[in-house]
Parts: sequence; C-alpha cells; structure tokens
Amino acid sequence: MKQQEVIDGDWDYLIVLDACRFDSFESVYRDYVDGDLEKRESRGSATPEWAAKTFRGNHDITYFSANPFINGLGIPLNELDWGASFDSGWTSTDHISTIHDVWDEAWDDELGTVLPQDVNRYVREHWDELEASDRTVIHYMQPHAPFIAHGKGRKVNTIRKSFEEAKQEGVDSSDGGLLASVLDPIRPRVERYLEQSELAMKVGMLVELDPSSIFDVGSDGTKETLLRYYEENLRAVFEAAADLAADLDGTVVITSDHGEAFGEQGIWEHHVETPIPELIEVPWLVVDDAT
Repeated sequence: MKQQEVIDGDWDYLIVLDACRFDSFESVYRDYVDGDLEKRESRGSATPEWAAKTFRGNHDITYFSANPFINGLGIPLNELDWGASFDSGWTSTDHISTIHDVWDEAWDDELGTVLPQDVNRYVREHWDELEASDRTVIHYMQPHAPFIAHGKGRKVNTIRKSFEEAKQEGVDSSDGGLLASVLDPIRPRVERYLEQSELAMKVGMLVELDPSSIFDVGSDGTKETLLRYYEENLRAVFEAAADLAADLDGTVVITSDHGEAFGEQGIWEHHVETPIPELIEVPWLVVDDAT
C-alpha cells in the first residue's frame, strides 16, 4: 500500500472528506463519481497529526477549511485547548499560503458542524480566487460526526469555540492561570487514559446522538447503527463534493485525512497516534467524471 503523498501528488484540486475510512468510501463512491481508486496510508490517525506530518514545507496552496485545526489563526496546535494531547508546534499559517476559515464563516451552531452545501456555497463565492490558484484544497467536515440527521456536534462545537476564543483574544486559549498550572502536568495522562478506554470512547460517540437514536441502538446494535448514520453522512458530503467537482477544470482527487473506527481493536472514533487500519487506510480517487 502506497503512502498518501499529498504534496507530491498529481492534482490541481484536492477534496478532503474528513474521517472517511477506505471501505466505506469504496462501497458508495460509484454512485457519485467515476475514477481510479487506490488505497493509501495516511500519515496520521486524526486531523492535527495528519496536517502536521503532511504540510511540512512552505506550500503555495489555497485551502478552504471546514475543519478548525487547519486555520488562519497563526496559533500552534500545542497552544490550543482542544481536549486531547498532541505535542506539536505545527501552525497552519507557517506552511499553507492561503487559508479560508470556512469553519468560522459557515459554522452551524445548532448542529455543531459545517454542512456540505455551505462549504460549496462559500467556495463558489470565492470562485475567482480558486481558479487563480495553482493548487486548491477543499476540506469538508463529513463524514465526521455529528451525524447530521441524528445528533449535534457538542464536542466539535467545543473545539470550534476554543479556536474562536483564541482568535478574538489573540492569546493562548489554554491559559487558565493557577488552576491550569496545577492541572497541566496531569492533563495528558488523563486524556491518554480516556483515549485508551473503550467505554469512554464508545460513550463519546453515543452522547452526540439525539435521544430518539436509542431505539435504533437498542434494535440494531451500537456498531450497526453508527455505521448506518456514518454512511448517511458520507452520502451527504459525496453529493456536494461531486456537484463541485463537476465544475472544476483540472485534475481532481478525492481523499481523506484519516478514517473512523467503530470498535475495531477496541477503538471508537479517531485519536492521534493510533495507527490501526480503520484509521490510517484512506481513499485516493482520481476523478474521471462526476455523475
């Protein structure tokens, strides 16, 4: 299996579907686009890790980002309080020439995400800039949770708000004074414990669902229900991505930053530095035509 060489890849437009595992992509993509599909190995099992290991030089790229981790704030990853530990000073603006904070401009506070159609709308409003750029990345949030028809992104909303606070204040959003100085040394160990606890990971997915989803979970099981919701998210973003790809003049590649786990090897969701197949095997589709 080849590594996902984003920078050295042959593309004019790179469409990133966030948290899209290869097998789910493979099962649905023919309903939306034609093209040559390969399985690639991502450099990370979560967006911060993928970004830091992928964009390491100075890249003349226009990046439309619905994911807050790739942003124009100019603040290193390890200075943002986003609920997990990843010791990296990587900063988006040090490596990507132009970043559009779609996550800031088009965020749906009620759902806790950026809807695919709102990404398309934003991109189309900046079409002249897109066409003038040598290389453009369009990063959607889906199929990443929240599952649009079945819940709200409470955790992602929290992450987004911490980034928004950093933008408004222009300071380290994790600066909590004396209490922070006491908690900071033990925080990574607590976070690592929660990331390694299968029960905590599983509950972390379930709390994002609407209460009515409990009936689906009860009748079909947790994994089966979440996979079905996940595919609905994937189809929603594919419809938008295919619509946009049809209007792009150049080589279009659809890929993902990382995958998503549903109990494989005791892992749920996705976490940094967790290189299981479900999290690092991602699609690399060179689009022939959008249906």
